[in-house]
Amino acid sequence: MKKRLLLFLVFILSITGALVACSNDNSEKASGKGDKPYELTWYMIGTPQKDTDKVMEKVSEYTKKKINATVKMKQIDWGDYDQKMQVIIASGEPFDIAYTNGGNYVLNAQKGAFLDIDKLLDKEGKKLKETLDPAFLEGAKIGGKLYGIPSNKEVGQQEVLVFNKRLVDKYKLDITSVHTLADLEPLLKTIKENEPKITPIATFKPPLPFDYVLEDENPMAFPLEGDTGKVVNFFESDITLDTLKTMHKFYKAGYIKADAATSKDPWPMEVENWFVRKEMYQPYAELLWSRAAGYDVVVQPITKPVTYNNSVTGAIQAISATSKNPEKAMAFLNLLNTDPYLRNLVDKGIEGEHYKELDNGKIQDLPARVKNYNMPTYALGNHFILKLYENDPEDKWDAFKKFNEESTPAPSLGFHFDSTPVRTEIASISNVSKEFAPALLTGSVEPEEYLKKMNQKLKEAGLDKVLAEIQKQYDEWKKNK
Repeated sequence: MKKRLLLFLVFILSITGALVACSNDNSEKASGKGDKPYELTWYMIGTPQKDTDKVMEKVSEYTKKKINATVKMKQIDWGDYDQKMQVIIASGEPFDIAYTNGGNYVLNAQKGAFLDIDKLLDKEGKKLKETLDPAFLEGAKIGGKLYGIPSNKEVGQQEVLVFNKRLVDKYKLDITSVHTLADLEPLLKTIKENEPKITPIATFKPPLPFDYVLEDENPMAFPLEGDTGKVVNFFESDITLDTLKTMHKFYKAGYIKADAATSKDPWPMEVENWFVRKEMYQPYAELLWSRAAGYDVVVQPITKPVTYNNSVTGAIQAISATSKNPEKAMAFLNLLNTDPYLRNLVDKGIEGEHYKELDNGKIQDLPARVKNYNMPTYALGNHFILKLYENDPEDKWDAFKKFNEESTPAPSLGFHFDSTPVRTEIASISNVSKEFAPALLTGSVEPEEYLKKMNQKLKEAGLDKVLAEIQKQYDEWKKNK
């Protein structure tokens, strides 16, 4: 009996040990902390590339050694990305990391689709946190918490006028004399009179000194000058009226395309049918634009760099609330943003196949990168550890750092408006803006009469109530900042 009892106890203990070991093994496999690497699912914006899976195999070889994780990148094309990601998020599909930006980042963070990553950043992302410009961390916080990792690049936005250099040189035009929209007039006149195949102005919205609360031409904004803590309807300001009068003058003179307000056709830089356009600058951007266009362009700044919410949230990698291993997701983002080999592999592809390194350490794209692995550099992460191209200046990243240091914080940097209390009014306001703003901002209509009608309709749509709600939230945010 004693022998049988002893054997029974040994049997029970061995079964219990096996179950515990099995449980631990399953737990480790699920978390990616055991022998089996955890597979990270990463949603990325951009046209799906032929060689993405091939590059991700190389990425996974490296990340498996470093953090015991592999990477599966799923690309969604530019025009479909926002809508498809909303469907994926609403379905509750498990994934780990997703590109996001601007209003979508704020909305998804507020509704709990993205994780609050402050603790993860302090632990698994400690090295990454040290590399980020503090303005990124401040501006990307929502309700005092961080929900994604911004791409460490230019922190501010600076509006510049971009000119076709061939035409500037041909007519000996002095672009350094252009500091305002009105200063363009004599240059535009020269092009109009001498270049019938060139449209003087590629359609753009005029520069206005405001920090916009919402996107899509909505009228709520904080002035960059004067009382910067009071939200206003920027369509009621004198400077907006003066600017729109100038645009209308240009329109009547034929400097702006007749269908500018309704045209959906983009103005690609590769097509040399324009003289001047407005763009957002980063140091040495003219080299990038010239390379993309196939001919030289030159730039003239018309504003100083300002750090806005949408400039620090313009490209973010967020960790999904459905991730089964957020610690591993943060470990990958930490590596991606601090390890030059991994960052360049994800961005440029495989050395010798997609790009080649020159004797001086700079790189040159090979045909396979252009055809099969053309990735959105801005969206992927830290720019300051990227290899320089052969025509990049040696001080490129130093120039970026200087640019960031000189960028002035906007009044509402870090303030993210919760539109829930006035959602109905904002929908109505957006409809009014869509009706009037395109024609006004392209100079297509006489501004005084048109602005009068627009502002009346905005009031009827509930603009005063929305402005009051924004001011209330802003004052509360400012008090607790």
